[in-house]
Parts: sequence; structure tokens; C-alpha cells
Amino acid sequence: MTRECAVLLPGVCAALADPRQPGLDDTCLEKLLDWFRSLTWFDPTVELVQDNPCLTELISSVLALPEPSPSILSFTLQLAGILAASENRFQHLQQEKLLGRLFGRDGPRGRAVWEDASVRSGWVKGVHSMVHHQPALHFLCSGGGMDVIFALQGDPSLFVASAASQLLVHMLTFSVESETSKPLSTKDCEWPVCAQMIKKHMEDSLRSGSASHVEQSLKLLTSLFGSCYAAWTEVLWSDIAKQIESFLMEETVQAQHMLANLLLNVARSPVFCDTEGSFWALVTSALEHLTPVQACPLAVGLLKLCKCPQDVRIQALTVLLQPMDCILRAASQPLEYAGLLDESVSDPVTVESLLSSRTSCAGLLCQTLAHLEKLLSLKHLRVDLPYVSLLRSLMTILQFCNGLLSPASPLGSTISRNLINCFRVQKSALDVLAALSEKKGCDTLVESLFDVLLTYLESPNTSPTVLKKAFQATSKWLVRLQELSCSNSQCQQTEKILEDVFVVLQKRLCSPCWEVRDSSLEFLTAMIKCMRDQDGFRQCLLSSEVPRLTENLLEDPESYVRASAVTAVGHLAFVTHFAPESPVAGNQYNKENTIAKLQEILSTDSEGFPRRAVISVFTKWLREGCTGQLEDTEQFVSRVIQTVEHDLDWEVRLGGLELVEVFSSQTICQLGLSECPYAPVSSAVPSSSPQNQLLRVFCRAKLFGFLFRSLCDCDKPVGQRACDILIGLRGNFYPMSTLENPQEIEDSPAGRGIAWLQRTLRQGSLAQTFPTDGGNGVDFQDPESMMVALGAVDLLELHDELNKSSDHVEESPQSLLQDIIATVGTVEENEVDCY
Repeated sequence: MTRECAVLLPGVCAALADPRQPGLDDTCLEKLLDWFRSLTWFDPTVELVQDNPCLTELISSVLALPEPSPSILSFTLQLAGILAASENRFQHLQQEKLLGRLFGRDGPRGRAVWEDASVRSGWVKGVHSMVHHQPALHFLCSGGGMDVIFALQGDPSLFVASAASQLLVHMLTFSVESETSKPLSTKDCEWPVCAQMIKKHMEDSLRSGSASHVEQSLKLLTSLFGSCYAAWTEVLWSDIAKQIESFLMEETVQAQHMLANLLLNVARSPVFCDTEGSFWALVTSALEHLTPVQACPLAVGLLKLCKCPQDVRIQALTVLLQPMDCILRAASQPLEYAGLLDESVSDPVTVESLLSSRTSCAGLLCQTLAHLEKLLSLKHLRVDLPYVSLLRSLMTILQFCNGLLSPASPLGSTISRNLINCFRVQKSALDVLAALSEKKGCDTLVESLFDVLLTYLESPNTSPTVLKKAFQATSKWLVRLQELSCSNSQCQQTEKILEDVFVVLQKRLCSPCWEVRDSSLEFLTAMIKCMRDQDGFRQCLLSSEVPRLTENLLEDPESYVRASAVTAVGHLAFVTHFAPESPVAGNQYNKENTIAKLQEILSTDSEGFPRRAVISVFTKWLREGCTGQLEDTEQFVSRVIQTVEHDLDWEVRLGGLELVEVFSSQTICQLGLSECPYAPVSSAVPSSSPQNQLLRVFCRAKLFGFLFRSLCDCDKPVGQRACDILIGLRGNFYPMSTLENPQEIEDSPAGRGIAWLQRTLRQGSLAQTFPTDGGNGVDFQDPESMMVALGAVDLLELHDELNKSSDHVEESPQSLLQDIIATVGTVEENEVDCY
């Protein structure tokens, strides 16, 4: 602790213990506790409490209050626990007779203030902090503390109950690992006292027949096996496994829904990887006896495990696919296609009854589809999924949902009625459909698949959110289709599908619903990104009305749509304007017209989204070399940054800096400087040298004025990016070790202006006004002045300042203590509420 903090601490403690003072903000108290945690973390000595007696005085004063504030009492309990975390300080607080009055039988748990959840939470947190040595364990076990923790497992406050459960996990782990001289390897081993109490409590609760007690113990075990992988957990499991198995067999037990998480955590533990038979037999039993909704998360978790036995993995996959199998079998009568499964793990009637119920049908399918999407995203899946049957099942679900399938079977008719216009299931099915586009073997169904997708794209009943998902799935499958198009027949099929897609897209771009217009533009952009080099795609696009309609949407009344239109137009330009042989007539006029429209949006649009989109498009064009020769690009960049630097949206200004960064790196490469970025050059370099040419290009484009002004931007990310760019640029003119001599700078013609520039930059965003070029003698378009400026300004020091956290001063412990004293002040000052 610093001397300044030690001086302030007594005043803070006195204010906290004074019942007349208004309560402190909880955030301040949390910060104070964090400070004490950091103080005590590496220092177990007793000096902290001996040298600062105000700490024990604070605890005594709060305990002496007849009605302490719950927040202050909670703070005191947590503070005492933090201090008592070291054995030395624990003994000191015991000698002061404080710990018994806080955490023992004489503590707050017998008083009215205990009814406040924050006090109970503070008690649990304090105990958790304290239990890091054996004397603390013995204190709790002998002082009735264990019974309190057991009771708090069922606390009405979920925060308190969860904290109590986590505390018991910590105590059990710590007790076994610190008090056991030899490893626990058999049932006959002697468990330490504290561990024995917790273990007995868990076993008694599991056998109690009380649903709440069983649930508490299952939560505790789930947390334990999820965090502790010590060998002794196998001994604990062997003592409770039979009881867990009985829960699976008893349909009356309400805690079955918790068994999946418990078994999954045990399965993840390396301790159980090589367990012979018994554990995995229990897992198999769980997959059979849990309901499909309960078993599904367990099945997915098992499929992700490396060391799960193959037979268990196949069984888990069967559980997961059972609802999809049921859908496929219900769709046709007699069976037109085989289902996904040869045999099922549990009774198919259970799944059929869930899908037959309107209330459970959508829930079961959404859960199954969400898990399938996660599995499909895995790079290494240790079991083969039947992709073709899965795709057919997804198509069936989507047809059920829009009423286009009339199954002959009674079950199929019921499921169809349950799913009609079910948006949740439609969205989930389309997500899985999109994920399947990357899997092999589904090629034979492509034509039927696009029939289903086009139905969704065309239908007026498709909701905007479902349409967005349908567009995303369609764009992925179109890319897949292009990869498959080899033969003439497939090319014709692809061309026909593309024509149908563009007909639908034309209608959707004219939709009265702005979400639909927005999704349509996003879909167009996604297609161009993936397929702009494909001749068939380009021809379909350019022969449609889509380019014209897209440009019209640059004037859409909705800003999100304008932004998406800007992005789409930017990507369209790669097909219409920047292609080597663009088929569009009047290409040069169209190109200039498009650029003019986007520049107008950048300078006049009232919303930030479209302006951000424009600067992003311009940067992409520049990065891909689409803005012409160096002179044209120079003028283009200059016009853009002069517009951007006055923009009120900091993200637009940041985008302008990204444009400058791309332009500068491209210019450096074109002038042949990229191979030797740190070649030294004086301010008197020949006018023909590459460095001097570079300097002139940057000055003509007005880059330096934009960059130096950005250093003082009120939004820190802008200043940081500008500083990074300037440091990178400086390396092309000065080696890192030989910057300009300060005395030479003062004597140079630009010296006074550069000195002003340095003073202004030191003020950072506090500089109210940053004069335009020529103000105070700084000419940002003069190559010689900018050469001097790059050498004179300490950009590295500025970089450090800009990258400092804004709270590096305000969040110091000293500042925190000063803030607390200033906040509480005196009673008289706080008697009148200034608000």
C-alpha cells in the first residue's frame, strides 16, 4: 500500500462505519474490494491489518451498529473474508474475536438484516475468500457454518444459491487436496472431516425423496465434475452412481432434466475416459430413458467428445436424428424413401407423440436443428452424418411449414398442421440447409432443393426474417451449384435457376417492406462477391433489371436500405464498370455517374450508415486497383478525405484513415520504396528521388493535413489510427535512430510553425481548434515543412499517450479513496439533495 493511500484509508473506513452517512454506490464498494484483493493476493503477512488498525476498527464498528446498512454489512463480510484468506491474518482476526461475530453462530444470520439477500451473498463470498487454509475449514466445520451453507443452497435468491453451491465445490476440492496425506483410491479411504460432511450431505439429499434437495445435490455434482478432474472424483462417483441410475429408471423423479448435464460433465473428465463399461453403460441407459428433449443436449455433447466409445457415439447420433427420421417417414405413405435410421434407441412413439402435439412439435424440431447446425460447423466430426437423407428431411420440414406438401399418412398430416407458417422452425431449417451446402453427396437433390428455396423467395407469406434466411441459404447453394456445373445439361440447369432467382430478386427489390429490400440487397452483394467472375452469372445479372433497381435504392427513404444499396452498387461496379471487357454501353459515363452519386451520399446523407458504406466501398475499390492511374487516384483520394475529415461520425473519419493507409502503401510500392522502408534521407534530397516524389504526392493529395488534424480527434480510435499511419510513413524518410536535431528544426524556416504543431499535439483532443493549412505558419502541403514535421514530432511518445487507458489516472487506488471521501463528505453537506 502506498503512503498516500495509507493516509486516506482511515477517513474512508470512518465514513463507511458512520451510520449517518448516505450509502455508497455499490460500484465504489466493489472497486474497493478489488483493491484489497490485489493488496492481499501476493502478500500473506499480517502487517496489512497491524499497520492499518482502521480496518479492524471498521469491522468492529459495523458489528456494533444495531441496524447496519445491508450494503455496508455485506461489504464488511467480504472485506473480512479477503483479509482472512491468509493464515496469519486469519489468526490475528481470531484474536480480535471478529470472525465468530461475522461468520460464526454470533454472526448476522440470527438478525433481521439476514433477510436481505445482499447480506447473505456477502456472507457466502466472504467465506469463499477465507477458505484457503485449514484453520478456516476447521472454523466453519466446528462453528455451525456448514449447516448455513447447506441451507443457502436452497436460497430464494438464485445468486445466493449458486454462490453457495460454488462454495461447497471449492471447500470439497480444497479439503480433499489439502488434508489428505495419501490419494483417495478406494471406497474404504478415510475422507477428511469437511469433505466427509459435504459428501454425506450430498448422498443424504440424493436419497431424501425431496425434489428440491435432489436438485441441489445434482447441481453441486454437475459443477464439481465440470471443474475438478482429480482422480478422487472417480471414488465419489462410484458411491453415487447407483443412485443416479435409479433416477433414470423412476419416471416419477422430477430431476431427470438435470441428469444430462451431469453425465456430460463426467464424460468430459479425463478421469472417466478409460472407465471400463460401467459409466458408459449408464450413459447408454440415459440416452434410452431420458425424453428426446432431455437426451438431445447429452447426445450432441457426446458426439463432440474425442474419447467417447464408438457404439455410444452412434447411439447418440441416433437419438439426435430421430425427430428428422420421423419427419421423413411421416411424409409419404407407403414409404417412398428410407428414413435416416435403421433402428432407433428409444421408442419412436415418444418422438411421434411430441411431433403430434402443437405445443411441443416446434420446440423439439428447433432444438434438434440448432444442434445439427453446430455439428455441421465442426471441422472434425467423428461419426458420419447421412447428408442426403438429412437434406431430404429438411426439405420436407420446409414444405410442411408452407403447406406445399400433403402427406398421405395421418402422422404427416398432423405434423403438417402443427408446422404451417411456423417461422421459428423455418429459420432453423434454413440455417441447417445453408450449412449442408458445404457437404458432399447432396448433388442429386439440387434441382428439388432450389424448387423449395424459390417457393420461399417468391411467396408473399414468407416473413422478412425467414426471407433473409432463405436468401442466405440460396446464395450458399448457388455457389455450390456453380462448382457442380461442368456438363452442358448442368450449365443449362444453373442458367435456368439463376434466371428464376433474378426474376424473384427484381420483385423483392421493389417490396414496400424495407426489411425485404434490405435483405435483397445483402443477397445481391453476397452473390456478386462469390460469383462475379462467372460468365453465366454476369450475363444473367446484366440482362436483368437488378442493376438499375439497385441504383434507384441509393435514394431509399430508409437509411439501412441506402447503406445496403451503396454496398451493392460498390460490388456491382466490379461487373459493370471495372471488368476488363464490360458489356455495358456508355461505360465511362456510368462509372463517373456512379462515383458522383456515392460522393454525394458521402457529403450530404443525414444518416451515418450510408456514409460509412460509401467510404468502405471507396477503400475496397482502391485496394483492388479500380480507381485509375496514380494521378487520378491522387485526386480521388484528395476529394474523399476533404469530405470525410469534417464528418461528424467518427467511424466515417476512421474509414477515411483506412483509405489513406491503402493509398499510401500502394503509392510507396509504385515508387519502388517498399523494399527499403527505412532508407535515411535528409530534407535536401534531390527532387527526382523516390522519397521526394512520395512526399509531393502526399502533399498534393492533402494527406498530411488530414493525418495531423486526426491526431487531435476527440474520438481516440481516430487519433490512434492516424498516429500509426504517420509512424509507418516516417519510416520511409528517416531511419528509426536518426530523427531531426531539435536545434536544427528551430533554426529552419518552418521552425516556429512546427513548434506550434508540437504544442498543439501535446494538448491532444483538448486543442479546441486546429487551424487550416498555413495557420500559425504550418503548411501541410509544403514537402519541406512536412519533412521537418515528420522528423520533429515525437510520434512514439504521442502513440503511448493515445494508447493509455482513459482511466489510467482515475482508477488508481488513491483516486478511488479520494472519490469515496469526496462523495460522503460531511453529514451537513449531504443533508440537502441537490437534485
